Amino acid sequence: MRSALGGPRLLLRRLREISAESVSAQARLDKIVVQIAANMVAEVCSVYVLRADQRLELYATEGLNREAVHQTTMHSGEGLVGLIAKSAEPLALSEAQEHPAFAYKPETGEEVYHSFLGVPILRGGNTLGVLVVQNKVRRVYSEEEIEALQTTAMLLAELIASGELQAIEDPRDLALYRPATLRGSPMVEGVGLGHVLLHEPRVVVKQLVAEDISGELGRLEQAIDAMRAAIDELVAHGDRMGAGEHREVLQTVRMVANDRGWVRRLREAVMSGLTAEAAVERVQNDARARMQRQTDPYLRDRLHDLDDIANRLLHQLTGQSYVADRESVPENAIIVARTMGPAALLDYDRKRLRGLVLEEGGPTSHVAIVARALGVATVGLVPGLIDIVETGDPIIVDGSTGEVHVRPQPDVQSAYAEKARLRARRQEQYARLRDVPAITKDGVQIALHMNAGLAIDMPHVHETGAASVGLFRTELQFMLAPRFPRMDEQHRFYKAVLDAAPDRPITFRTLDIGSDKILPYMAKIEEENPALGWRAIRIGLDRPGLLRMQIRAMLKAGADRDLRIMFPMIANVAEFEAARAIALRELDHIKRHDYSPPRSLRLGAMVEVPSLLWELDLIAERADFLSVGSNDLVQYMYAADRDNTRVSKRYDNLSPPVLRALERVAEAGRRANTPVTLCGEMGGRPLEALALLAIGYRSLSMSPSAIGPVKSMILNVDLDEAQVFLATLLAADDGAPSVREKLRDYALSRNIPL
Repeated sequence: MRSALGGPRLLLRRLREISAESVSAQARLDKIVVQIAANMVAEVCSVYVLRADQRLELYATEGLNREAVHQTTMHSGEGLVGLIAKSAEPLALSEAQEHPAFAYKPETGEEVYHSFLGVPILRGGNTLGVLVVQNKVRRVYSEEEIEALQTTAMLLAELIASGELQAIEDPRDLALYRPATLRGSPMVEGVGLGHVLLHEPRVVVKQLVAEDISGELGRLEQAIDAMRAAIDELVAHGDRMGAGEHREVLQTVRMVANDRGWVRRLREAVMSGLTAEAAVERVQNDARARMQRQTDPYLRDRLHDLDDIANRLLHQLTGQSYVADRESVPENAIIVARTMGPAALLDYDRKRLRGLVLEEGGPTSHVAIVARALGVATVGLVPGLIDIVETGDPIIVDGSTGEVHVRPQPDVQSAYAEKARLRARRQEQYARLRDVPAITKDGVQIALHMNAGLAIDMPHVHETGAASVGLFRTELQFMLAPRFPRMDEQHRFYKAVLDAAPDRPITFRTLDIGSDKILPYMAKIEEENPALGWRAIRIGLDRPGLLRMQIRAMLKAGADRDLRIMFPMIANVAEFEAARAIALRELDHIKRHDYSPPRSLRLGAMVEVPSLLWELDLIAERADFLSVGSNDLVQYMYAADRDNTRVSKRYDNLSPPVLRALERVAEAGRRANTPVTLCGEMGGRPLEALALLAIGYRSLSMSPSAIGPVKSMILNVDLDEAQVFLATLLAADDGAPSVREKLRDYALSRNIPL
């Protein structure tokens, strides 16, 4: 059966002309169904639109009863139209009424029609509606006709997505605009209200109809070749990073880019009359619609590979950048990305960012560390988010709960706006406490320090009134650099950090790499359990040239100043002594070569490996100071990865074993008159900080945003009373897994802010 008007190319051109007419969207849709029916030589053409309540509404028809428009509805899955919407696959029948899913709607007058062809209206793999043609005679629709109707549905997807169809009162009733709430993993606290900015923006295909098919085929072939060459280059560069998962991912992407079946479908789509860009979108729409409904994790992961390749090819065809234009970030931007490196986030204008949402990446990922330094509310591990958002969509990010609200309802927006205002008022209250000494109600002075790792962190020292930088993570400079920083580069960096706070001590931690912190330019060592493997001071002692270079750079930067350096992951006193000997040799070296040495040099050890708990008195006597890394210490004590959601809830920082272990460290410091600071995340939470003060800690280091809340707690606590209360709880030894609830009840009963 041939088209009456010369095939899909002429139809698409005519539909594009109709779409440009200055009439209402409903009038355009009414004209479109007439044109489609004539082109397909069909008695009926109908368009159904999926609403937010998952009902399909008849929006326009040629051939059915016009009075049924906006009156006839059905559930997704109900009838043949509902079946297409649910499966996202075309359906062609010579006798529709014999199909088990057939549902009769008497108001439409469709009982006289037998043949049925329906295709989903897809955008980004999401079903927006269904396009149907029907005939009175029993006939078999050809593959060419199915293809032509699917191509036509692409144009209808743009009309629906434009939001112009407002026959119903609120365009948000359309499925494309429905609100959605997703839950991920909290990464950085805070609330962000704004609009979506896709880190890898989609290409909006505006020209669907090809003017020159052979020319479009040529453009497609050139873009595919260029994309493959770019991927080959990525794989080649991947060799510099050694073996590992990243290389396997790149090889998978290259395999998809060379898939013959995929390329054949692209060519066929162009041959049907589409532009190269429209062909890529059409083929990817079909693939996404099928694979989104798969339950096999492997197939769903493959969807990400297909998305990546299709997106790369579209950007190649249009000459657009594969990442967002970071120079023109809109106000109140919330970046949405599948994944992102730490350096990429720093390229955006911080003043305009309100939040970050990642499909992948957890609280300890490198980008999370940068986001925390920037103070950007961040949520990670939100699967499927990119599939349902467009640039400009309203979005709310709750970094405290891990909730992400896409296109939120007005009441949700109001509630979060109030939450943001309340948070802002609290921040103002904390800011007023900046110069107030952190002294308890019964007169005990507490030292509050700040954790840092980037130059952009340093202004927070003065903004928060921190006594010092209790932990400066030096590895972040190495992670952001394209190659291993030379000694002069390290020297300039450390000097800039010291210059940024000339009146405050800064404690530099030597390189803590390994485990999840892999430098991109160093070969990754494959280990079965990297968290317990070759990392931190173990690398420094086995590769002393790295440690010597870093310490020498620090010593030069600290000329005529008080310098503090601490070594991470110390498992026994012998390791500390070996690291200390390297530092002292470097100090002798710079003196011999007439460099100005630091005014004083203090060398400390991090207590984060449980074995050191049995050498506490020895390490306290030899080290100038101790810093407790509670994050690692606690997870090693419980043999439970804090980033593994299956086991991270199996222990509590406020369990009696943890508190007793931490108490031993504080007591050992007092016996040796050696300062002890806790610099893990535990110290930045008011309730946990209360427990730490009660077991003897008088020095805590935390993220800048935590200093205000913790200081507020300190100013309202009677420490002597709190010590007695917690000691009683620990002495009870009743086998309780945690003292959290009892300690919280105690704090609330005494109006201690948490």
